[in-house]
Amino acid sequence: MPTVRSLLAEAPAGEMRREAEILLGHVLGRDRAWLISHDTDPLPPEPVARYRALWARRQAGEPVAYLTGRRGFWTLDLAVGPEVLIPRPETELLVETALGLIPTDAAWDLADLGTGSGAIALALATERPACRVVATDMSPGALSVAEANARDHGLTNLRLVLGEWWAPLAGERFHLAVSNPPYVAEGDPHLGRGDLRFEPPAALASGPDGLDDLRRIIKAAPDHLHPGGHLLLEHGYDQGEAVRALLRTAGFTEIQTRRDLGGNERVTGGKWEG
Repeated sequence: MPTVRSLLAEAPAGEMRREAEILLGHVLGRDRAWLISHDTDPLPPEPVARYRALWARRQAGEPVAYLTGRRGFWTLDLAVGPEVLIPRPETELLVETALGLIPTDAAWDLADLGTGSGAIALALATERPACRVVATDMSPGALSVAEANARDHGLTNLRLVLGEWWAPLAGERFHLAVSNPPYVAEGDPHLGRGDLRFEPPAALASGPDGLDDLRRIIKAAPDHLHPGGHLLLEHGYDQGEAVRALLRTAGFTEIQTRRDLGGNERVTGGKWEG
């Protein structure tokens, strides 16, 4: 009868072994500490079969987050699925930058455009409970995932609406808007590799240069920001200069870019003077 140790030994050392631990822990409903302390325990056939099936799917490239249905982001444990982009650690920089602009006790109106799983909106709503957060997404499937996450975390200061970018927010203005839109160029070879093969294409690619959705968001932003309001955008590692130029053309000031932990330009924003 296989043991925890023998099952995990079938995975190569390093990242793949860590992922095997996550999948086995998911099947058994146990954490890593339990796996270590019970590594010689024999395992019954049913969970072993479930683990092997998940491991085979992972070896075929399916993301671990989709196999477990969960992903950690900021301080939150979120439900995820093929309807939404898997939240990335670098996107936490967007949350961090936004929180640096919002006073702790401010009752601001915030918008998250293209919310997906709701990761950014939920993080902001959690950290700034006095704020009113609205999040949009054009995908009903994605919005269902975000709604489930909002319920799980008991957030009452978050409103989710169906629609593309600013479209469902006609007549509304915000003190701060954030977005992590698609920014990969169509035809980029990375779209056919790794986890990206399984994620929704509409959440990844945006025109020949990857900037189509960023252009749309920036162009319409002045109609939806209070004077003195801010717009923050996540973008590709090589798109900082282009995004800064788009913001300048739209009339934004105090334009700044922040780099992620890899040293890449990742989040750019500006202020709308009105």
